[in-house]
Amino acid sequence: MIGKALFSLVLFFTVTTAPALAVGPEGVWLRASGTSKIKIFKCGSAYCGDLVWLKSPLKDIHNPDKAKRTRPLLGSRTVLGMKEDGKNAWKGKVYNAEDGKTYTGKMKLIDQNRLSLKGCVLGGLFCKGEEWARSK
Repeated sequence: MIGKALFSLVLFFTVTTAPALAVGPEGVWLRASGTSKIKIFKCGSAYCGDLVWLKSPLKDIHNPDKAKRTRPLLGSRTVLGMKEDGKNAWKGKVYNAEDGKTYTGKMKLIDQNRLSLKGCVLGGLFCKGEEWARSK
């Protein structure tokens, strides 16, 4: 009887104290178009993202700052900055090098290998998004 009680207690303690799988947005993500990869990392209390791979290396030709239009996109531009906005969700700013504009952004971790990212205008009235895949 004591053996069963002790076994039950150990099993209960093991199950209730086992660490939960902690998966966040940190890592390298492949855009749906397959044209670039973004590395998401912790920066203070937020998450930031840098371009780390481009299928075709490009310059930041659409940047609103004319002095920055000749710089390479790769390694020179943080493309997102997000702060927590609920469970597995963040909001902040997203830079789109394809048009040189910065949008209000929303990011949500769908599961450990899929991330939803949206760029919005007019206070979130109009949003366009895509799903990114964790890069291996």
